[in-house]
Amino acid sequence: MRYLLRKFPVSDRKSLFRLVALASAGSGLLYSHYGGDSGTSISVSVPAALCDKLKWPWSNMLEQAPCPAYTPLNDNWKHCIVPLFFSRPAADRSSDIDIKKAAPVGITDGSNHQYSTSDIKKETSGEAGDGPRHSCNCLGRDTIANAAARVGPSVVNLSVPQGFHGMTVGKSIGSGTIIDADGTILTCAHVVVDFQGLRSLSKGKVDVTLQDGRTYEGTVVNADLQSDIAIVKINSKTPLPTAKFGTSSKLRPGDWVVALGCPLTLQNTITAGIVSCVDRKSSDLGLGGMRREYLQTDCAINQGNSGGPLVNVDGEIVGVNIMKVMGADGLGFAVPIDAVCKIIEHFKTKGRVVRPWLGLKMIDLNDMIVAQLKEKDAALPNVTKGVLVPMVTPGSPADRAGFRPGDVVVEFDGKRVGSIKEIIEIMGDKIGKPLRVVVKRAHDKSLTLTVTPEEANPDM
Repeated sequence: MRYLLRKFPVSDRKSLFRLVALASAGSGLLYSHYGGDSGTSISVSVPAALCDKLKWPWSNMLEQAPCPAYTPLNDNWKHCIVPLFFSRPAADRSSDIDIKKAAPVGITDGSNHQYSTSDIKKETSGEAGDGPRHSCNCLGRDTIANAAARVGPSVVNLSVPQGFHGMTVGKSIGSGTIIDADGTILTCAHVVVDFQGLRSLSKGKVDVTLQDGRTYEGTVVNADLQSDIAIVKINSKTPLPTAKFGTSSKLRPGDWVVALGCPLTLQNTITAGIVSCVDRKSSDLGLGGMRREYLQTDCAINQGNSGGPLVNVDGEIVGVNIMKVMGADGLGFAVPIDAVCKIIEHFKTKGRVVRPWLGLKMIDLNDMIVAQLKEKDAALPNVTKGVLVPMVTPGSPADRAGFRPGDVVVEFDGKRVGSIKEIIEIMGDKIGKPLRVVVKRAHDKSLTLTVTPEEANPDM
């Protein structure tokens, strides 16, 4: 009773009468229902004759909360279910409990809508080890374990001996993921390719160790230093476990992810965390060269994790872990799997990654940035979105096409654009193909330019 008085403030005698009648109903029975998603409700079943008197002022509460399952004591008695309190982490219960209108038996909510206990259905899983499924995408007891179990067998340890003037000075260690049953392994380029001036003594060979202990000699098939993505191939006469690709574009900051790999050669290591940022730019990290974007996560990543998969709670690869910030915790970065898929496609069709180059430095515009720039330069074009060109590389394709600092790109190859990412997607791998670009200059002067992209220098 004290709990009820704390939960439901009593402002008048009628409310007090309802509360006392509810708690002391002679034929009242207490029912407790525990849901698979840790939601709990406790209700009292009272004779139907008392339902009207016990009807709460907040009549819509019953419509917002599910009725608990119960078994009637006697078919001659009709009962009304009155909720005492509710506890539930999710707002939507439609996917795991369906309540349908039925014939007048069992439960009534006081509004002439009656429900049968046979209409209360719970979604369950028949797979061993599976935890409860959630309509709110929240974590269950086995969520992380199940995700790791799906992709774990396909995660491998990579080791490449390194030396200087014929002397072995150590090994480059890392991780990888088998992505095809033919033995194709996805990993980082800096794990299997010379990045530090040390000559690899393996001549393109890599020692590969699977989770189950099997060892193979792998061969580096392709490597792209700009994106730090590489492909290693092994040959096996026995079946190989593989991992499935997900979609990194669907990730949001705060989504749970799992990092798998072999840090410090400790195989079968799993760490979990969240996505901190979905589009961390390479310039934010002080990295030069071509513009790149990374997934930022707070999963624990250490030496040896490089090349290992970053997976979502469904056990799908959403990124390839490549680096962390030294001296800081919870700052790891991965190449988004959507970008990796494009790189792999380039490997298959062209043998290398082909990137077009214009010679433009670009900045995305929005209302706030435009307003701030207009305070400094009133001649700035009146635009709400677009891509500002603050600098043009001398002698570049853009310079020859007539681009000037201060231009705002509003249309690229016949399509309206509002971000650098859109321009990059439109260009794709169009090398040597003229593209029409509409720019706006000071005092809203509009101009159409024609630019022909060149292939970017891999060392840029």
